[in-house]
Amino acid sequence: MTALAALGEGFVPASDSLYFLPLGGAGEIGLNLSLYGHAGKWLMVDLGISFADDKMPGVDIIMADPAFITRRRRDLVGLVLTHAHEDHIGAVPHLWPELECPVFATPFTAAMVRSKLHEHGLAGRLKLTEVPLSGRFKVGPFDVELVGVTHSIPQSSMVVIRTAAGTVLHTGDWKLDPRPVVGPVTDEAVLARLGGENVVALIGDSTGAMVPGHSGSEGGLLDGLTSLFGRFKRRIAVTCFASNVARLHNIAAAAAVHDRRVALVGRSLWRINEAARANGYLTDLPDFLSEHEAGYLPRDKVVLVCTGSQGEERSALARVAADDHPQVVLESGDVVIYSSREIPGNERAIHQIQNRLVARGIEVVTADDALVHVSGHPARDELARLYQWVRPRAALPVHGEPRHQQAHAELARQCQVSQVVIPANGSVVRLAPGPAEAIGSVPSGRLAIDGKRVVPAGGGAIKNRRRVLANGGAVATVVLNGKGELVTGPQVSTFGLIDDDSDRDDLLDAIDAVREAVADLPRAARHDDAVVTNAVRAAVRRSFNRSHGRKPVTEVHLIRL
Repeated sequence: MTALAALGEGFVPASDSLYFLPLGGAGEIGLNLSLYGHAGKWLMVDLGISFADDKMPGVDIIMADPAFITRRRRDLVGLVLTHAHEDHIGAVPHLWPELECPVFATPFTAAMVRSKLHEHGLAGRLKLTEVPLSGRFKVGPFDVELVGVTHSIPQSSMVVIRTAAGTVLHTGDWKLDPRPVVGPVTDEAVLARLGGENVVALIGDSTGAMVPGHSGSEGGLLDGLTSLFGRFKRRIAVTCFASNVARLHNIAAAAAVHDRRVALVGRSLWRINEAARANGYLTDLPDFLSEHEAGYLPRDKVVLVCTGSQGEERSALARVAADDHPQVVLESGDVVIYSSREIPGNERAIHQIQNRLVARGIEVVTADDALVHVSGHPARDELARLYQWVRPRAALPVHGEPRHQQAHAELARQCQVSQVVIPANGSVVRLAPGPAEAIGSVPSGRLAIDGKRVVPAGGGAIKNRRRVLANGGAVATVVLNGKGELVTGPQVSTFGLIDDDSDRDDLLDAIDAVREAVADLPRAARHDDAVVTNAVRAAVRRSFNRSHGRKPVTEVHLIRL
């Protein structure tokens, strides 16, 4: 995409226009935050998170920066949540206090959000309106209809947004599953009716746009899991996305065929189980066992469902693989089944856990070995059917990396969509009137959960932490008297840089370098704290660069007597 002109702070959606503005989720998977602008108001769809990689040490969660809309929160009429996956609702407890807008969600999604609000001390503050499945409501100048779709979590919805300037279909995450196991099939009749409404744009999930054919049915997975469980005579552990209620149902049904009970290992699984049963799902199954209760059963009578399918460091499976779980132990001859796909970026962490398991004689089964997973996102045939039903004037591929977006765009063109715009985060796309086109951009960025704080993902603290990991750190202490003379010898300590015993001479060289740096300063300059600090810092970094090829992050403690 060519560079777009930055839109000024005074940008306001016109009454005869409809705009789309993604602040997260365009050109990436996760961090979903979409805005629709019309008649001076904004409607937000989804507010999600993603998980940080090793480039952000100490950070687990990142979010889209909502600064653009927080400055306009008086014009933000509401937040619509398409479904309860973390990349669509995970940022709500962290960012909603900056927005303070009404929130709309189906009952299951609302239950998951309330659980998060309770954990963050926000229960009762947020106005959360439950919308029935396939419900319709008005908020500000927007007429919103939820369309029930199948996905890997219950009560997922597409969002139809009707305005005086035109109608948009925001797909969220979806698929066409003829046998979804949990919940109804996708409401194809409503989607087909949209074809007669002159939909100006379809903003669509691109995750499976490179996958030929059909994504597969959750109902067809039961036979595969049942057959696979029959192969093993010892303890079985299955890891999957905790939110996949249908997968929990299939695991329990397959286990029952082989006279095995199912235990949940991990807090998020119990949270999902509670929300599912409260909304009428999983009620045909016996209660799940706790990890403690599972320990009393023979090894051939239990199936453990563990969190950690994406290699999360503190997940149940990671602890089991490290033989560090207080309740669950796997031994040689046991098996771990990965009933999930690898989210791009998580491969390394996943493979580390798998290697630990294999090294201990535990068999690992993945989707490459057996039918243990089907995707919750549409493959190319399903995308084509959606375009045939809706017949939008424009297609805007989102929820995917650039390669997924490009594949989605090519497919939309093959489906006779005349206008295709591939948006980036921060790009403002005018959907109506006239052809869809990017007209400018607004600032977009990332926030990170750093301990108990929300900070800019590119902020100084995280940058310095990354530099310390790469180059180590040093602290130099210098004590000067009123004449600017050293009162005592400088002190230099390091971390993550040298071995105290074998590198002692290098440490002494650094101390000498500091002493010389102070001595070389003119007497007047020694009374300037900034000049002394910079000279000492430079001396330490030069010394360790000569000896170790590293320029450590260096702090200087300057004491004057």
